[in-house]
Amino acid sequence: MIRLPPREGLTGVERYGLDLLIDLARVPPVEDASADVVRLLVAERDPGDPDLQTCIARDWYLERGDGVVRVPRVVLRRVTDVAAATAEQRSAARDRHGRVPSGENLLVRSACETDPIISRAAVRLRAAVIASADRRPVALAAPWPDGRRWAAAFTHDLDVVAHWPVFTVLRVAELSRKAELRRAGRTLLAALAAVGHDPVRQGVRRVLDDEGHYGVVSTWFVLCGTPTLATMRAGDLTYRPEAPAAAAILDEVAKRGCEISLHGSFETSDRPELFAQQRHRLERLTGRPVLGVRQHFLRMRPGATQGRMQAAEFRYDTTWGFPDRNGFRLGVADVIPVWDAVAERPIGLDEVPLCWMDRTLSKYAGIEDPGAWVAEGEALAQVCRQVEGLWVGVWHPNLTPALGFPDAPGAFRALLGRLVAQEPFVGPLSALVEWRAARRSIRVRRVTPDGRIDAHAPVRASVRLRLEDPAGRALETVQALN
Repeated sequence: MIRLPPREGLTGVERYGLDLLIDLARVPPVEDASADVVRLLVAERDPGDPDLQTCIARDWYLERGDGVVRVPRVVLRRVTDVAAATAEQRSAARDRHGRVPSGENLLVRSACETDPIISRAAVRLRAAVIASADRRPVALAAPWPDGRRWAAAFTHDLDVVAHWPVFTVLRVAELSRKAELRRAGRTLLAALAAVGHDPVRQGVRRVLDDEGHYGVVSTWFVLCGTPTLATMRAGDLTYRPEAPAAAAILDEVAKRGCEISLHGSFETSDRPELFAQQRHRLERLTGRPVLGVRQHFLRMRPGATQGRMQAAEFRYDTTWGFPDRNGFRLGVADVIPVWDAVAERPIGLDEVPLCWMDRTLSKYAGIEDPGAWVAEGEALAQVCRQVEGLWVGVWHPNLTPALGFPDAPGAFRALLGRLVAQEPFVGPLSALVEWRAARRSIRVRRVTPDGRIDAHAPVRASVRLRLEDPAGRALETVQALN
């Protein structure tokens, strides 16, 4: 618990940085002004304009005292710069796919993109609150449901359904250019064996079977436009979602209890009205609400695209990850509200940034060993576990032997087993977003003289919210909307 400074004394950017740190630190605000709990104050001392490495080295300039923790305004602004990707939102630079290059990212420029530095700053803030409390009561929000200390989400982009031999030919050409002749030969043999079958659907079924074995329920992102020759040549829309093969995959994914969300086509970045059209088209096909979206090729205009997603009534986005490297593009391993750095206001959409993708090393670093891809995914998962955060990974179900990835399915199953063995809370993204929105809303109404805590969460939660002590022992159940 913590008592916050008056909000009217902070700018919008500073309020966003403060709210984000408090949320990630799991220290719910106290509404009772008379409660004797730790107070957070904005330090008047100005450390200048420190860069990220200096902030990290100086423990984010957090000052501890008797019942008080102080943080400078510049730190709150720096937190917002990272978590809102302010530099990217204001950049006019684009790569050949219309994306802001990774080099525009502040974390990449500071060579710390593989560390969720804002999540770690929140861990430091929580430690400062505990150390400053003395005999004052301390209550923290439990990090994840069911007593789990971290979370993981497995997601899949359905990029390929029809015309699979074309993708096999393109992949064999890619492997040949890399002198991966043995993999190319194995691909051709697998493709010949798959003639007369549907290796794409078989790949989907194997992913679902492997996840079912480990009790994993995943989220699937589906393209929902009408393909043309131009979109196929660009690697954008390649299938009609109403086609029998696609419909069969959607039906099987739904029967396994998985979430189906939209994979926004390239054109949605330029024609925002298509977001609502594609969302409604997918809802008609599935008979379910479509709550989430991820842009195909991660193609977006940071901030502006998320505003258009919110206008189309999506609940969350999960586009903010690097296409050419794995890591934490927003410096967090968690779910956070999106901040519009141009208008300096919250957008009203939650972001679930991905940190790992299967083909990143292969496509951009030339590393074709799926074991190496999975090792990097597992290493990032351990970092997420350290900060009690959320790991979000992307696995494409078309990574099958017949389409050019003979060792990939086994690598994915190994990744599943290793991560699940670490006991994360695992669920579809919509469930994780709902939980985090409810946890973020927790407020402490009153702390009685004998230490009892009256807390509530004015946001719907289907899973019970709890408060715990610094050792992780349960204290109170939080009343939330049902």
